This record gives sequence, structure tokens and C-alpha cells, in this order.
Amino acid sequence: MSEKKISLIVPVYYEEEVLPIAYPRMKAALEQTGHDYEILFVNDGSRDGTMRELRKIAAEDQRVKVLSFSRNFGHQLAVTAGMDEATGDALIIIDADLQDPPELIPDMVKLWEQGADIVYGKRKKREGETFFKKFTAACYYRLLTSMSAYPIPLDTGDFRLIGRNVADVFLKMREHGRFLRGMSAWMGFDAVPLEYVRQERAAGKTKYTLKKMLKLALDGITGFSTKPLTMPLYLGGAVMGLSLLGFLAVLICALTVGAAAWLWALCGVCLLLGAVLFFLGVQGAYIGRIFEESKARPLYIVAEKINL
Repeated sequence: MSEKKISLIVPVYYEEEVLPIAYPRMKAALEQTGHDYEILFVNDGSRDGTMRELRKIAAEDQRVKVLSFSRNFGHQLAVTAGMDEATGDALIIIDADLQDPPELIPDMVKLWEQGADIVYGKRKKREGETFFKKFTAACYYRLLTSMSAYPIPLDTGDFRLIGRNVADVFLKMREHGRFLRGMSAWMGFDAVPLEYVRQERAAGKTKYTLKKMLKLALDGITGFSTKPLTMPLYLGGAVMGLSLLGFLAVLICALTVGAAAWLWALCGVCLLLGAVLFFLGVQGAYIGRIFEESKARPLYIVAEKINL
């Protein structure tokens, strides 16, 4: 057994059905690495039988450690809690639903042993997902990449390995509106992709609702791009130019065919008001982030620890 240690961080939220399937596969994959390991399950406020399954697993395997939140704090904070407790030389983040195959863990570890600071899973194909989910995900990643000051790889999630040097930087970053893959890109460490086909869920239904996906998308954009704040400047210039053209069009219509000029004015006012309201909302999102960070509350609250 190597002196190096691997920490596997697994956020779970209402995963009672999949845990008995996921844990053996994760354990088998970690044993193939030849390194010592630990598995950190973080229960993100599940109220079903998830904790019962985790207690059972932890009682049989002392390498399994469990954190249980007092309520649901969200996926990104569950991963953060796992990082806070992890003691490994390399940390691997994976969801419990088995869409990201645990069997890729040995390949990730090999790339890390060859010198990579970060090894991230890059999805070649997404199985078992609706057209709407695939389409919106593709649009979002490309929008985020175009707006971010730091290049975020396309078609990636939080399934990744990070070295201890990277994890130590993460531990210093304590903002509440967290977007881990953007934070990784901001650091600038050597990152290597590992392509794979994303599988269907092994059991149960996805807990990542449209509302949660939109929140993550907003955190990603407002946390790693200031471009939305400067967009009103360009839009304002465009609206002013169109307004001048509209004024000329109204003047010509009034002098020739006698068209109802007030209709043009009404359309222009509606367009301008819509743009103003939209960008007030964008600025409100940034102000909201300042408000949340200024309260300086703890990122999460742990109600129970097992084997820690």
C-alpha cells in the first residue's frame, strides 16, 4: 500500500436507493489505485433513509466517514464540507448517482501521479438526459465560457480530482455563492481532461431541479464575470442609435402618409423600459452576493459526524 492517501468526497441528497449500489463500486475503484483511502459522504439534509444507509456503511467500514448537515445547504457547500474534513494527498469529487462512473478513479489517479494538479471529467456524451437538459447545458457552458475572464472547460461538471496543493487553496476561499469548477479555473493550476460517457442514474430521480440549476448558473456568471455590469453601456448606445433612427422614421411617416407616430414612440419606450428593468435585475444579483457575503455566516452547519 502506497504512503499516499486518496479522499473521495460524495455529496448525497435523498440517495437512499442508490447508496447500496454506489458504495461497493466506489470502494472497489479506490482499492485498484494501490493507495490508502477514505470515503467522505456528506448528507445534505436528506430526510429519507439516506442517513440510515450511511450509518450502516460506516459501521462496517471505518474508512467511511459521514457528515450530516442540519438542513439542505446545497451541493457546492456539501462538497466544501468534504474538502474541509479530507486528509488525503488527492481529493476526488463524485456524485452518488453513478452518472459519473467510479471506475474512472484509477485513471484519474494515474494522471495525478504523472504530475497533473487537477484531473477533470469531460463529457463526450450524456446518456439518459432529456433534450431540454442537454440543450440548456450546452448553451450555458458556452455562455459562461464567453463571459468569464478565466477559461472554464466546456461540458464539465464537478467530477474531478484535485491535488492537496489545490485543495489547500480551496480551503482559503470561503465565499457563500460557490461555483467550484469556476474556482478551479481561476486558480490556474495544471488541469488535464479525462473524457468519458456520462451514464444514466443508477436509481432514483435527479434532485437537481430547474431552480437549483438556474441558481448554479447565476452563481457561475456573477461569481466569475463582470461583463453583465458593463453590458448596459453597450446596450444603451445601441438603444440611443435606434431611437434616433426611430425618430427619423416617425418624422418621415408623419410628413408623408400620416401614420400614427405614437405607436413608434410606445414601442421605443417599452423597449427601453424592458432593458432598464433587465439590467437592474443583473445589478441586483451582484448586490445580493455582496449582501450574503457581508453577513459572514458559516457556510454550513454539521448536525452529526461519524468516524471523524
